[in-house]
Amino acid sequence: MTAEAAEGNAEAADRRLTAIADLQLLQATPEVMSLAEKLLHAGALPRKAYGDAFHIAISAVHGMDYLLTWNCKHIANAVMRPKIEAVCMIEGYAPPIICTPEELMSEE
Repeated sequence: MTAEAAEGNAEAADRRLTAIADLQLLQATPEVMSLAEKLLHAGALPRKAYGDAFHIAISAVHGMDYLLTWNCKHIANAVMRPKIEAVCMIEGYAPPIICTPEELMSEE
């Protein structure tokens, strides 16, 4: 998690790293890896989006309520979201609510 947060503009990276410093890290278990593969195999995400499938899988396997992302290409995508949710449920996991931070913070 910290490697991705440390990328890009140094000042912005420092702010991101400070913001996540006290967060608990979720473990990449065999169940996470299996669900990520199943998301790709089922076509819920394109094969090249393994990192995105991993983010979804780790959230679902660990029972997270929300997966916040600005990645609207593969994760917070209205076309892919139903496929992602279906694969998670077929595999016995409640899918996280996938949304952008703006959607979560909306008061409406």
